[in-house]
Amino acid sequence: MSIGYLQRKAAWEILLKVSYGDFSEHALEKVLRNYRFNPLDIAFITELSFGCIRYRKFLDLWTDHTSKITHKKQPPKLRWLLHIGLYQLLKMDKVPFPAAISTTVEVAKKTDLNGLSGTVNAILRNASRKLEQETFPEIPSDRKERISYLESLPLWLVNDLYKWVGNSVGENIVKAFNKKPSIDLRINQLKTNSEEFLEILHENKFDAEIIENLNNAITLKSNPRSIQNLPGYIDGLWTIQDRSSQWVAPLLNPKEGEKILDACAAPGSKSTHLAELSNDSAEILAVDRSEKRLKILQSNLKRLNLKSVKTLKADASSLIELNPNFVSYFDKILLDAPCSGIGTLSRNPDSRWSLSKEKIKSLTLLQEKLLESIFPLLKKDGTLVYSTCTICPDENNLLIERFIEKNKALELVSQKQILPSLDYSGDGFYSAIISYKS
Repeated sequence: MSIGYLQRKAAWEILLKVSYGDFSEHALEKVLRNYRFNPLDIAFITELSFGCIRYRKFLDLWTDHTSKITHKKQPPKLRWLLHIGLYQLLKMDKVPFPAAISTTVEVAKKTDLNGLSGTVNAILRNASRKLEQETFPEIPSDRKERISYLESLPLWLVNDLYKWVGNSVGENIVKAFNKKPSIDLRINQLKTNSEEFLEILHENKFDAEIIENLNNAITLKSNPRSIQNLPGYIDGLWTIQDRSSQWVAPLLNPKEGEKILDACAAPGSKSTHLAELSNDSAEILAVDRSEKRLKILQSNLKRLNLKSVKTLKADASSLIELNPNFVSYFDKILLDAPCSGIGTLSRNPDSRWSLSKEKIKSLTLLQEKLLESIFPLLKKDGTLVYSTCTICPDENNLLIERFIEKNKALELVSQKQILPSLDYSGDGFYSAIISYKS
């Protein structure tokens, strides 16, 4: 059994799981448990499967260009296997066409698609011929429709992006959604600092550099294959956290002895950041509805050796009912609200296909409910930071403006929107600092 066949089969299985509703990262993790791949194989499988997820619309266009049966009429298993073959032909320059075709056909032959292996072979060979002849599928000339196909993003989202930020910036964001996301580390300042840890990485032959304008942040310049094999993991010297996300906790300026609420905390990157910034000497309550995600947070607390964070499984919108003493109790509150995640589409490629305007509308209602429920827990001289990993104004500045207008006793101290960009390696993020009027 060839390793090339196993790589393609694993990637295909990841696509199947995502099509059934799994998140891409979870699907990758589940599938890889069933194989014994080396780090290079895993890197190939990740690129192939995540690339197929990102470029689904573009690959469907090519399927329709090379097959007599459109992608909408194909059995899902066939559609995703064709994507595996087409992505190699269209996007992976280092894979020879014959290898891409033969290994993909082999997957069909050795699975329940055996009866369609000839179809797979014919479509992929037709695609390779058309590429060699430069016979490309017809794409609409309209600017937005065209980039929707070429960068593989739902047209409604392209239209909204251009409306939010203009055509030029919108196009840059769309393209940024398909670039490889950075791997950023937040260095545990209670144990080391970025300069010392960078030296450790370089001594162990890892290519990395300090991230400018952030305290104790490092980005990896090459894929470490297995992140847990990096020096300092077991000793809690660092945690993975996107550079944009690392901007959020410092906005609260957490201090020793303060009572701090992280209202939607799990899996805990900001809770642990708050603990580190307050010298592990604040009283931090990390609340989340998910038991499973709270266990990840608890595991991170143990690894980082942080003692000041207590966890609570609860709906953050019902904390007053749970404990009336929480009214005006907290000096600082972080509400990292559930959101559409539009700022993280390069990191979470499957999200673009599950998003909808209706989903965003329901999220804004939840975000407003959380704000209304949580603000009474803040002391009159306290600070609340609202943050999201989206760039949708309805979930960000427009929501905050409505909330401030409705609650006259409050004021917006400052707000910041970070946009994804080809020139910036972080996710899209929004933050607002709110307090009671003095």
